[in-house]
Amino acid sequence: MIKVGIVGGAGYTAGELVRILLGHPSAEIVWIHSSSNAGNKLFDVHTDLFGETNLEFCEGMDFEAVDVIFLCMGHGRSATFMKEHNLPDQLKVIDLSNDFRLDRQNNEFVYGLPEVNRPKIKDCRYLANPGCFATSIQLALLPLAAGHLLDEIHVHAITGSTGAGQAPSGTTHFSWRNGNVSVYKAFGHQHLNEMTETMKELMPGFNEAFNFIPVRGNFSRGILASVYLNCPISETEANDLFGKFYSTHPFVTISAKPVDVKQVVNTNKCLLHVKKYGSKLHVVSVIDNLTKGASGQAVQNMNLMFGLDEQEGLRLKPVAF
Repeated sequence: MIKVGIVGGAGYTAGELVRILLGHPSAEIVWIHSSSNAGNKLFDVHTDLFGETNLEFCEGMDFEAVDVIFLCMGHGRSATFMKEHNLPDQLKVIDLSNDFRLDRQNNEFVYGLPEVNRPKIKDCRYLANPGCFATSIQLALLPLAAGHLLDEIHVHAITGSTGAGQAPSGTTHFSWRNGNVSVYKAFGHQHLNEMTETMKELMPGFNEAFNFIPVRGNFSRGILASVYLNCPISETEANDLFGKFYSTHPFVTISAKPVDVKQVVNTNKCLLHVKKYGSKLHVVSVIDNLTKGASGQAVQNMNLMFGLDEQEGLRLKPVAF
């Protein structure tokens, strides 16, 4: 059994991580750290876990007792954590923040997008889990980048409110978000840099504009990314390209029919729909921001790092209604 510790256990990603790991046949949660909730039951914070576990949050962190730790803290805090703690040599680290996703040539953390970095992930000790928007959008672009077919990229993508984290704010509380849609961080979202870095790794010399308009949705979880660009190949060739690229990646499926968020919520799946309109290739990508976009992908990476089938514990089914 893989012995697991979780640092920063009170947020949405940690709660989702616990939900997945409780059903994982080869993993055991040893401790879950939360300074503000130490001594409380997990279900006091993550109420969906009531009746599932009697685990309690703890104050201390016994690194010798675990094989891997998941860092589920706010952005900026993981880098501080790594500086402040002398971790055992055998301990693996999976970070769910954006602290180690960039500057990959000079970074001991491997960028954890399995569909492009599976061999490196299998051999790594430290892993930087990708962002949720970045996962959805990159999966819509990887085959084109690998085929050196990228042109100027245009993306509109909408995300559920859980993507903003658990701490309430003016744009996440129910009375503002319900029945409402809004644009934020247009052309300047933090995930742009990690996506651009991946595109340049697969297509050296790529220097076209990457236009990204993020949208706040009036639903809890899920991402739909609408991606389009000029592309010289036909629709049939594009679908063949995508099918071949993802033929060995179990969580990405190409759909001949339009896709929607309800098909992926509560799963680690990404569904892609590829269509040609004149000179434009249009790719629609849907994922759950908390699973494939965060905690599910983190478990997928853990499986690879420990030599397991990457689907283990992740054969999750959506709830459409």
